[in-house]
Amino acid sequence: QVQLVESGGGLVQTGGSLGLSCTASGSTLSIGAMGWYRQAPGKQRELVARITRSGRTNHADSVKGRFSISRDNAKNTVSLQMNSLKPEDTAIYYCNAERPFDGINYWGQGTQVTVSS
Repeated sequence: QVQLVESGGGLVQTGGSLGLSCTASGSTLSIGAMGWYRQAPGKQRELVARITRSGRTNHADSVKGRFSISRDNAKNTVSLQMNSLKPEDTAIYYCNAERPFDGINYWGQGTQVTVSS
């Protein structure tokens, strides 16, 4: 089992910046890629950014150039730096960890990000 605990988030004005962090505990050696997803009210959960254990990243088109994902394997953390925030970035952000062995996904409890116009 893997537990994910997120921190960060909050309220920011348009154009501002926020950072999210997620720490994994438990069977962390079983984790492959980690990432951040978000879900806005009335919408489906969507991928924001993902990073493999080797550091390869991909970001959703909507956040490219504004958000940056990073990872520290020694500390079992994944972070998301969010710059130039827009009201449409408002959502609950979830940390995710994949277990390649069987495809199981682990999720954090979610953290609210609100961008005011």
